[in-house]
Amino acid sequence: MRIIPLSEGSFTIDKSKLFVPFDTEKDDLQERARGSLLVEVQPFVVITSEDVLLIDTGLGFEKNGVLQLHQNLMDNGINPSEITKVLLSHLHKDHAGGIGKKMEDGSIVPSFPQAQYYIQRQELEYAFEKGFPSYMTDELEWLRNYPKLTLFDGDGVFDGYIKYEVTGAHCPFHQVFLIVDGGQKVFYGGDDAPQLQQMKSRFIAKYDFDGRKCMELRQKWWEEGKKEEWVFLFYHDIAHPLSP
Repeated sequence: MRIIPLSEGSFTIDKSKLFVPFDTEKDDLQERARGSLLVEVQPFVVITSEDVLLIDTGLGFEKNGVLQLHQNLMDNGINPSEITKVLLSHLHKDHAGGIGKKMEDGSIVPSFPQAQYYIQRQELEYAFEKGFPSYMTDELEWLRNYPKLTLFDGDGVFDGYIKYEVTGAHCPFHQVFLIVDGGQKVFYGGDDAPQLQQMKSRFIAKYDFDGRKCMELRQKWWEEGKKEEWVFLFYHDIAHPLSP
């Protein structure tokens, strides 16, 4: 398998849920609001023997009318039309902002119309129950009746090599993925396992729906992954997009 991190940059985020660009070489974190977290926003492409998978879709920012996610793909030699599946861990705006592109008339079209999208049914329902600021429901409305959306109900395996599991840890219906192809195993824990350092420490985050469960799952996955030689993908890690 080939794995390509698609970094959208570093950001700080506080209780306002706003992602503020942060230059790690110039900016001072102490000047940001108290309690601000410093994170990377980093979708991934995983090229397997069967698919070109996109895992989560970033913030959905545009520059000169071009979706940053599309530009990042093209910069890595991948035409956005080559994406066959879009796997979504959950629908918080920093993970699902790039699923669609807003047009001049205000309508939203899929960013990857040739691809099939995958999400938990209850996560989509919960997004509209919970709403702003975590979920941008006005940008998700089109997805509810999208014909190329597959809604999972619980855990399972699809296409024989992509395992999905609902954890209910970072948010109530968050899911993680284990991709097994050609003897290789790639694990994506989304916001349950967002950074390498959190895998190695007993860390309980206040921003998680169930922080203790997140911590316990990270320890479980880390031990299992070491035994089975998983490659871990870290969505919010500035220094380590992949496990060393």
